[in-house]
Amino acid sequence: MIKRIVLSISVFMFLGIAFTVYVNVRVEKVTQHRLYTDVSLIPRNKVALLLGTNPLNRLGRPNTYFSTRIKTAAELYRAGKADYILASGDNHSKGYDEPTAMRDSLIANGVPSDRIVLDFAGFRTLDSVVRAREIFGCDSLTIISQTDHNSRALYLAESNGIDAIAISAPIKAGRLVRIRLALREWLARDKMMLDIWFGKKPHFLGERIEIPDV
Repeated sequence: MIKRIVLSISVFMFLGIAFTVYVNVRVEKVTQHRLYTDVSLIPRNKVALLLGTNPLNRLGRPNTYFSTRIKTAAELYRAGKADYILASGDNHSKGYDEPTAMRDSLIANGVPSDRIVLDFAGFRTLDSVVRAREIFGCDSLTIISQTDHNSRALYLAESNGIDAIAISAPIKAGRLVRIRLALREWLARDKMMLDIWFGKKPHFLGERIEIPDV
């Protein structure tokens, strides 16, 4: 009985590791040619999807992942590479509001308020990407986040019929933070692949919201 249990656990672990390796290799292969780090080289899109994160880190200090995304989005707008910034994030409670925090920070970085569109139902990356098409009518997008997260968002976009590219914000964090977030991203990609296979939908959809031409 003990041997069977050990064997079962070993097989399960092997399959889990093999699945994670497969998913990550596939995501990198499919998306690497759509990733940019230089705003001057990226093609123009009408809308840039800014993916949300907490403005504060776990210690209650300013989150560099948030601030570098904001600066990259503002730079993209100033360079004329996006007419609108669609700030999509989590607003699951009255006291937690990523989209409004992004809007305020974008305005502070020189993006006009009338060029910022808020999506308060971007609870997960899947929600943000799918809602960008289903609610805001975006068949093409420029995605803004850090590189690993961008790759996952790009894969989701392609799986949902969106022609997307991504600009990667710099990472200004210590080695331990980077390792922790990289491990979390690997597992998030596993879940993403399962969501795609099983047809997972966003928590909320709703009526269409038109983003006008400039």
